[in-house]
Amino acid sequence: MKRLVSIVLSVLAMTVFNAHADSSISKEEVLAAQKGWGEGIVKIGKAEDPKQAAIDHIDKFYAYGMGPVLFKPTLASVDQFRGTKKEALSYFIGQDMEEDKGFALAPYTNVRWENEGVITDGDSALAMGNYFFTKEDGEEVKVEYSFGYVKDEDGNVKINLHHSSLPFTPK
Repeated sequence: MKRLVSIVLSVLAMTVFNAHADSSISKEEVLAAQKGWGEGIVKIGKAEDPKQAAIDHIDKFYAYGMGPVLFKPTLASVDQFRGTKKEALSYFIGQDMEEDKGFALAPYTNVRWENEGVITDGDSALAMGNYFFTKEDGEEVKVEYSFGYVKDEDGNVKINLHHSSLPFTPK
């Protein structure tokens, strides 16, 4: 009986450990999510159907539907926070909010990331730094960002915090 109890406890401990390991986020997963997010922004601007590309992008990279998403996009000042998928979609392709001109429609040819740091903390992660959006003429636009990440039930890394802004320029 003691041996059976020992086996059951060992299996239970391994199950708990593996469940925790599956929900933890590594730095490599954050870097992969950043790369994919940037590629998605480029794809929206080149898509025949940018609305569908933007919907796919939001579904793939944002945690809408899992809980609150704190999204403060770069070029938003009147309606600066986008807590719903519909509001995020408007920002990316310009549809429902007057100030939205379709950020992702630029189009961009590349998004390059320079992380100041990435902090992983079990089942969440944070990243902060600059990302650079390359326009078709080769000009890069520097933007400051902070992103928070969680995993969905399928183990996909999703953004639950997105704050970005243009760098401060003294007068």
